[in-house]
Amino acid sequence: MNQTATPSAAGNPTAAAPDFTAIKQRQQATWASGDYAVVGTTLQIVGEQLAEAVDVRAGEQVLDVAAGNGNATLAAARRFAEVTSTDYVPALLERGSARAAAEGLKAKFLPADAENLPFDDGRFDVVLSTFGVMFAPQHERCAAEMLRVVRPGGRIGLANWTPTGFIGRLFKVLGSHVAPPAGVRSPALWGNEEHVRGIFGAGAAVRCERRIFNFRYRSAAHFVEIFRDYYGPTHKAFAALPEAGRAALERDVLALLTELNVAGPGSLVVPSEYLEIVVTRK
Repeated sequence: MNQTATPSAAGNPTAAAPDFTAIKQRQQATWASGDYAVVGTTLQIVGEQLAEAVDVRAGEQVLDVAAGNGNATLAAARRFAEVTSTDYVPALLERGSARAAAEGLKAKFLPADAENLPFDDGRFDVVLSTFGVMFAPQHERCAAEMLRVVRPGGRIGLANWTPTGFIGRLFKVLGSHVAPPAGVRSPALWGNEEHVRGIFGAGAAVRCERRIFNFRYRSAAHFVEIFRDYYGPTHKAFAALPEAGRAALERDVLALLTELNVAGPGSLVVPSEYLEIVVTRK
């Protein structure tokens, strides 16, 4: 996971710049581990809501960035848009392609890095990303790339976990057990409205709305089992720790889940805040 820079890296102007190539290689390995699709499919409703928020229309050229297993891709394809789905983990694109085929939906699936999109300027009417581009380490570069490939007047729709919501707090728990890369900013900053407005700059109009996604599992223990086995960041965090460390991490995650569970002892429903963002290129 990418968390806030260490004080020495953030405050020392002579500190070595992060090795973003190495960081992204580790990130790619993280998201390729486990099986994100098991978790990703439960988030489909976010893709549908985002497609409505940016008003995806039939025939529009739509790009899904850091698409994972294709939630926003499928949402746009259901609205008869011409969709290109991209991610830097080929296995996730394969899962997205299989989902599209199973539903009889048309989309193109291409490997691509969110920080270096292989498309011409102004190529798309709409760019989407649900809990994807927020994990790329170079925030301004990603924002610039999305603005570059969308046409003037085109829209960018993003769904990003907030720092104070459940997933933002989960990231902090993971970071307290497994140190994040030094000098790399937290992905949860993408869920901060001021930060988002800053990275997109004066060339875009930004509209934000806070929304809630409810994680629904049988129990807190069931959530930990699924996320430990299938969700790349937690899968890697547990794998990196010795037995005692794994037990401590599990206790902390269970405590967070218990604190936020609104379903009572018989089930698990944990509301998780995210920021829905619509950016219009000027």
